[in-house]
Amino acid sequence: MNKVKASRPVRAISVRQPYVELILCKIKQHEFRSRPTNIRERVYLYAARQPADNPTQWRKAHAEPGAFRTGAILGTVEIVGCQWDSQGRRYMYRLANPRRLHRPLFPKNPPSPIFWRPKF
Repeated sequence: MNKVKASRPVRAISVRQPYVELILCKIKQHEFRSRPTNIRERVYLYAARQPADNPTQWRKAHAEPGAFRTGAILGTVEIVGCQWDSQGRRYMYRLANPRRLHRPLFPKNPPSPIFWRPKF
């Protein structure tokens, strides 16, 4: 397994709520995407402005839509691997060691749907 960099993140990944909260609570340990990634480092977790429409995941987070902050960077997580999930027909990013920020960060540049470099 590749060693993960310990420096301050330079990239962010956009994820909808409640998934960000589930990642930060160590409940969600995989992120599913249509594209693979070679990134193996700590990245910022940006809570997308639009929350997910998934009642099952909101119940898992013990919350209702709108309960969690959106439109901000709320924490960091390490991406430690990526593999093809043939059952779900998508790529699965393996996540580890999530950390919640003490205060949210608000980037000056707009996010993109996948990885992007926030400017503060």
